[in-house]
Amino acid sequence: MTHESFKALYQRAADRKGGKPTLELLLGKRILGKKLLDDNAAEQSIIQLTDDRVLAAFTKQIFKSGFVWRVVENKWPDFEEHFFNFNIEKMLMMPEEMLERKAADPKIIRNYNKVKTIKANAQMIFDVTLDKNISFAQFINDWPSEDIIGLWAYLKKHGQRLGGNTGPYALRLLGKDTFILSSDVEAYLRTQQVIDGGLQSKKSLTAIQAYFNKLQRESGYSLTQLSRLIAFASGDNYVQIEG
Repeated sequence: MTHESFKALYQRAADRKGGKPTLELLLGKRILGKKLLDDNAAEQSIIQLTDDRVLAAFTKQIFKSGFVWRVVENKWPDFEEHFFNFNIEKMLMMPEEMLERKAADPKIIRNYNKVKTIKANAQMIFDVTLDKNISFAQFINDWPSEDIIGLWAYLKKHGQRLGGNTGPYALRLLGKDTFILSSDVEAYLRTQQVIDGGLQSKKSLTAIQAYFNKLQRESGYSLTQLSRLIAFASGDNYVQIEG
């Protein structure tokens, strides 16, 4: 089957969102004169992040998964205080009974199974830094975008509760370019017959990666922008920019 061209996909998204300038803003771009600038270029580089910030990002996304995001954000300062600002060495030295006590404190979200992931993911980060002699942020930064599903698989295998969309959302939070398999994106990929089986199967993920790589070669857009574009071009989304 011949898939929809990037040009057709882009035009439909622009039509739905009120034109190209609005769409570009929604995609994370801004227009200065006649030049299109990527807002992400001004963001802090991933490699400048310390490992405690990586662990914090993983933890925040794990707690947001299946929960009210606003509650997690409101309680986040207490998470930082309770878990030593996610210092890797301190987390690894924390005995299980202390972890259990902290998990029962009402100042944070009391979910022991999720709290346990903090120490487990701290171990994953520590192992990488020890083995490769680089920060985990550098490890993420160096992973090629044309195999982003490989990084997803690594986080799922070596970390805890970082499968599904949790890992990709955490990577986005850290500034790593990745597509997200939202319901709108999944529906589009099925309509285009990019996939026909389970969304998270190896066969499907490989086909999805190849499709996004193709779109990226055609357009020069990031994976993040491309998955947003697909969502804006299809599905029941009503994101708009006023003024």
